[in-house]
Amino acid sequence: MGLLPHVLHHVGLLAGTALVAGSGGTVLFAIVGLLASIPMLVRLYRRFGTWIAPALAVLVFAAMFSLSAFVIGPAISGTAGDVAPGPVPTVDHTGTHTGGH
Repeated sequence: MGLLPHVLHHVGLLAGTALVAGSGGTVLFAIVGLLASIPMLVRLYRRFGTWIAPALAVLVFAAMFSLSAFVIGPAISGTAGDVAPGPVPTVDHTGTHTGGH
């Protein structure tokens, strides 16, 4: 079960767009990854006897998932920083075109 969040991270990048696109898929895989890490979080609580260690683990999970989903994913897919193209001229202006309208 400890490897499941990591595997879901890769499934989210590779097959997530085929199954669910956009922010819905990102949220879905984040929730599934968090649910899959519950046994590890319970073990951390039992080992340290406080909720600080599991809370830190959830923060690390959220930070790494966010980095992957919002920075690395768009950089790989080529959607980061897309700007709409400017207007394209449709009429060829030749030398007979008069200037100074």
